Amino acid sequence: MELGISTFVETTPDVQTGETISHAERLREVVEEIVLAEEVGLDVYGVGEHHRHDYAASSPAVVLAAAASLTSKIRLTSAVMILSSADPVRVFQDFATLDGISNGRAEIMIGRGSFTESFPLFGYDLKDYEELFNEKLELLLAIQKSEKVTWSGKHRAAINNLGIYPRPVQDPLPIWIGSAGSPESAIRTGALGLPFVLAIIGNVQPLDYAKHVQLYKKAAAEAGYDLSSLPIASHSHGFIAETNELALEKFFPSTHARTNVRAKEKGTPPYHRSDYDAACSFDGALYVGDPETVANKIIHLRKHVGITRFFLHMPHGTMPHEDVMQAIRLLGTEVAPRVREEVARWEASNR
Repeated sequence: MELGISTFVETTPDVQTGETISHAERLREVVEEIVLAEEVGLDVYGVGEHHRHDYAASSPAVVLAAAASLTSKIRLTSAVMILSSADPVRVFQDFATLDGISNGRAEIMIGRGSFTESFPLFGYDLKDYEELFNEKLELLLAIQKSEKVTWSGKHRAAINNLGIYPRPVQDPLPIWIGSAGSPESAIRTGALGLPFVLAIIGNVQPLDYAKHVQLYKKAAAEAGYDLSSLPIASHSHGFIAETNELALEKFFPSTHARTNVRAKEKGTPPYHRSDYDAACSFDGALYVGDPETVANKIIHLRKHVGITRFFLHMPHGTMPHEDVMQAIRLLGTEVAPRVREEVARWEASNR
């Protein structure tokens, strides 16, 4: 059972002061967070791609490379790369470069993207949303499998027996597919035999995602893949503090502000404290609380959904850097040991 952090490197106005951290300062903070995550024994750190004024990480591979030379064990992944509006050749080259710098610790997590600012930025039409992803995934997988590639498609110039360099340390370089929970995505990912990541966010019940995992496993088995070799991850917003009350109160202001910004953009109902409290309950999608509470929720998810990796996504909006660092310490030193011990015990009893 692996545990880690994911972040979107947000630069939203501080709820208390109204001040907005610069992109440069927030990027440097993230590098510090990755170094600390390794120090406290976490397994993985993910950085998501965005192209907006309120996010600083338009190039996850560069951010992760900055931390690669300062770490030696922690795995470094995108979370996610918006493959539909990216060049698969460049994505592979960037992460193969990261893999070399980190000596084999890079991963690529790709998705369609719930934010669409990158499409007009890079000259793509949203009407081609699905077609772009499928075509570019085909090319990315071809590059993963072979040093020299011959490929043609509709949305990118053809490649005729050309080499793609550098080659990664890992063979193959891991490619995960992230999904917000569509059954079709689960089936497609399983049929390809790729690692699967579920974004368990919003007004959802985490255990409902068990059916997506079953669809994924069924499709993978039917395609002839060994299920024991296919990891499944989840990504959920959350926060850890010394007590439940402290965690709930610290995480609410930025979560409330950030969620309502997105609600206004999407034309959905406003987010209230009652929504937050419900999501922080044991059956809810927010993993907020003291170490014991958060550990128990992760263990519950492992036993009933079947994940083998858990990403705690934080912060949600801008929070004090020292609070985020303390939450990372608690995840690594108190939550992770509880989870690993109980999952190992439970798995041994079910063999």
